[in-house]
Amino acid sequence: MSFFIDNWMLLLVALSSAGAMLMWPALATGGGGAAGVTAAEAVQLMNREKAVVVDIGGADEFAAGHVVGAKHLPLGELEAKLTGAVKNKATPVVLVCASGMRSKRAVAIAKKLGYENARSLNGGMGAWRAANLPVEK
Repeated sequence: MSFFIDNWMLLLVALSSAGAMLMWPALATGGGGAAGVTAAEAVQLMNREKAVVVDIGGADEFAAGHVVGAKHLPLGELEAKLTGAVKNKATPVVLVCASGMRSKRAVAIAKKLGYENARSLNGGMGAWRAANLPVEK
C-alpha cells in the first residue's frame, strides 16, 4: 500500500495514458465512430437502403475510375450542389475520395446540410479496389 501512496503521481499518469488510449478511436473518427464505413458496408448500404454514392475527388480522379453509379461532386462544390444531387436528406450518402481523408471532411459538410446518414468510405477508392469491387471509368 505504501507503494501506491509514495508513487501516486506515476499511477495518475499511467491511468491517464490508458484512458487516452482507450478514447483515441472515438476521437479520431470525430466522436460516435459512425462516420465511416468499410467497402463491404458501403455495398450493403447501396443494396439494402439505396444509398447514394458521391465521389468528391477531382475530375481526373473521377475519370480514372469511380464506384459504379457514383455521382461526381468535387469537394469544393459539395456544399452548393449536394442538395440538388440528393434531394431526400434521409437517404444514406456514402462519400468517396481517393484515400478517405477528404471524404471525412465531406461528411462534416453533408451533416451540416442535414444529411445525418452521411458516411465516409474508409480507405477511399484504394480500399474499394483492394476489395475487388466494380469500378467504372
